[in-house]
Amino acid sequence: MSPQDRTILHVDMDAFFASIEQRDHPELRGKPVLVGGDGPRGVVAAASYEARAFGCHSAMPSAIAKRLCPQAIFVSGSHKRYREVSKGVFLILERFTPMVQPISIDEAFMDVTGTEGLFESPSDIAVQIRSMVLNEINLTCSVGVAPNKFLAKLGSEINKPDGMMVIERSRIHEILDPMPASAIPGVGPATMTTLHRLGVRTIGDIRKAPIETLSSRLGDYGQTLHRYATGIDDRPVRVDRGAKSISHEQTFREDLTNPEDVRSMIARQSEDVAYRLRRQAKYARTVTIKIRFGNFETVTRSVTLDRPSDQTAEIHRASRGLFDVWARAYRPVRLIGVGVSQLTQQHDNPGLFDQQESNKQQMVDRLGDKIAERFGKGSVMRGSSMRAQPRHGHHGPGSDTGGLDEHQG
Repeated sequence: MSPQDRTILHVDMDAFFASIEQRDHPELRGKPVLVGGDGPRGVVAAASYEARAFGCHSAMPSAIAKRLCPQAIFVSGSHKRYREVSKGVFLILERFTPMVQPISIDEAFMDVTGTEGLFESPSDIAVQIRSMVLNEINLTCSVGVAPNKFLAKLGSEINKPDGMMVIERSRIHEILDPMPASAIPGVGPATMTTLHRLGVRTIGDIRKAPIETLSSRLGDYGQTLHRYATGIDDRPVRVDRGAKSISHEQTFREDLTNPEDVRSMIARQSEDVAYRLRRQAKYARTVTIKIRFGNFETVTRSVTLDRPSDQTAEIHRASRGLFDVWARAYRPVRLIGVGVSQLTQQHDNPGLFDQQESNKQQMVDRLGDKIAERFGKGSVMRGSSMRAQPRHGHHGPGSDTGGLDEHQG
């Protein structure tokens, strides 16, 4: 199908985490709700629209959110419950087309090209989706209908929350031109400063600006901006629900001053990441650790394994080795994370002399997985992770973000 003939929907749940809390707890309805930790090191994972009216938003430090909205109600939230609700939403989307591309736990693109024989129109599909999500999930969503991904996502934002926007080809410039340039994805304060120096403030200004001028100031992104401003986006909807990466990270209420506490947490996160790899029957080629220091400086380092692996011991060995390089000049740590990428369903067999050790590690991992599945993750752990803080409890979403990156990672 030619990009010029596509019809794309962008479905975006409204204040997803916070709306679930308000749905499940009637006493929270109509009140400013913040999902996340409320301690001095907490971070807002989601804000209800009542809280957004005070300037609160996701990824904001909880201390700032409290100052903006002292009456805000903090809830720790539940990753498991949010994933269950998300699954129900995606099952609704798949009733209309198999061409569904998850972008995150609460939004997706849909290619509904050629479905006119089954449904009246793409806008009718959008109406039905909003109705089904409301009636079956008891939540609201916003939907954009357009010829491409960029316009569809823009459409879902225009009438949020609980809204819908159809952008026809004949009205693209009429709708885009007056909008601020910041409405284009990726246009942040730094880019806006550059655009202002060029006298560019609206999407229409970008469309009318010479491509050469934009490219000279913004590089390749200048060409991308011009294409978006013209309403062009050839990206197809890609149906690939496999995780691109798996990671766990945790922010601490107080900086960790003892490197052994960090090493213990790395061991714990390595266990969790490897467990999820095995649950998905995948193997990882690359191991990455992420460290944020007390001054908010954030660094990441990666290492490529000799062969793809799902073994806890190998992932722990690699992540521990990366951290030990930093530990030579240790600084207090605010956040630590372990992740894996370059996932595959194939693994290389170890050499003859490594096979026996590999079989032993597989047996240990499988036995540990069975115990964890029956009695919970905390029921079995390696000695190296004994010092680690609990997986659950007061941290909540925004502190421990493992599990929310499975769609695109």
